[in-house]
Amino acid sequence: MIKFYGFSLSGHSHRVELMLNLLDLPFENITVDLAAGAQKKPEFLALNPFGSVPVIEDDGLVIADSNAIITYLAKKYGGEAWLPSDAAMAAEIQGWLSVAAGKIASGPAAARLVTVFGASLDHEAAKATANGLFAVMDNSLADRPFLIGQNVTIADVAGYSYIAHAPEGGVSLDPYPNIRAWLGRIEALDGFVPMPVTKVGLAA
Repeated sequence: MIKFYGFSLSGHSHRVELMLNLLDLPFENITVDLAAGAQKKPEFLALNPFGSVPVIEDDGLVIADSNAIITYLAKKYGGEAWLPSDAAMAAEIQGWLSVAAGKIASGPAAARLVTVFGASLDHEAAKATANGLFAVMDNSLADRPFLIGQNVTIADVAGYSYIAHAPEGGVSLDPYPNIRAWLGRIEALDGFVPMPVTKVGLAA
């Protein structure tokens, strides 16, 4: 059985939890108490020297980094549906994974870090990055149900968590109807599991 080390309020962790559930994979959910510094303890650092969640163990293989994990899960257990082998589609998915690690991380995720966890980041800059990203995404989703076309892929899984919870960071989704419709389509998938809502920002 896959061991999943995560934290319920981490969007990076939720990415992996969502992928595990969408693939209907059995797993052991192991909470890493970030507030208590469990991620910096030697036993956890032995799994991930960077001291961050999520991490999975699958048949002796240890993988950290949420995008690496969902790529692995899709490739091993999801077949063509979640990670097509077509070169153009694979490249487009990789582009969205880079967006998840870039503008999503520095935009809606960073804005939420300020309001939920009290991080000392530039909140206004993070919100501006989020809105710039959302304008592009909303336009991209105007003629397609999912990020790379007609079918859901790991690109959508990578993008979902922090965008769905952007209001917690003070970023409204009201101006972006295509994003809101896209979020709804993900939430309607068999196996979808939500991330707990934190009552801060616009979600208060």
